[in-house]
Amino acid sequence: MSFSTDLREELLNQKVWDSKSSMKQTEQIDRICVREAFIKTGFINDPNKDYHLEILLKTLEKAEEIRNILSKYYINSKIITKNKNYMIYIKDGEEISKFLAFIGANTAMLKFEEIRVIKETKNNINRLVNCETANLNKTVNAAVMQIEDIELIRKCKCFDDLPIGLKEIAQAREKNPDMTLEELGLSLTTPIGKSGVNHRLKKIHEIAEELRK
Repeated sequence: MSFSTDLREELLNQKVWDSKSSMKQTEQIDRICVREAFIKTGFINDPNKDYHLEILLKTLEKAEEIRNILSKYYINSKIITKNKNYMIYIKDGEEISKFLAFIGANTAMLKFEEIRVIKETKNNINRLVNCETANLNKTVNAAVMQIEDIELIRKCKCFDDLPIGLKEIAQAREKNPDMTLEELGLSLTTPIGKSGVNHRLKKIHEIAEELRK
């Protein structure tokens, strides 16, 4: 069974009016109005794929009535026309979760939230992995260019003429092509910061560029 079918079945098994509820009568009436509209023509997409909830209504007046009720309980929704009808839709995960809670679909809401948390955790992990991969590629590409500069200086027999600081950072880079600038700085006899390492490597690059000319 689909998520939408399970939700509709949960709603159908509920009492139309709960006389024992502590909820105000006006709120119960609002809930029934929205719940009945969803049972008749509502649909919610599988949250594992994307977030989409809709209710199809025949008149703009009815669509606006439902939207106004939702708005009263701080649930954001929009109205569009669809095949000469009017569709209320929600595409934000948090708003859909609030909608499910409002209509009393507690089981569906908990399942939806569980899927949403797992989904967002995976997305965050993927973003971190992509970011780390991009940073690693950037570090590797920069190191390749730096080593090319150093090899050119050696080839032109100018390496021994470099100042001690530049010579030391050049040798450290040759031995450690995968190190970050921070790590390179810490590997020196007298450790220096990232900006210091960057400054020395820039000097080496300027010398290599002069030799290329």
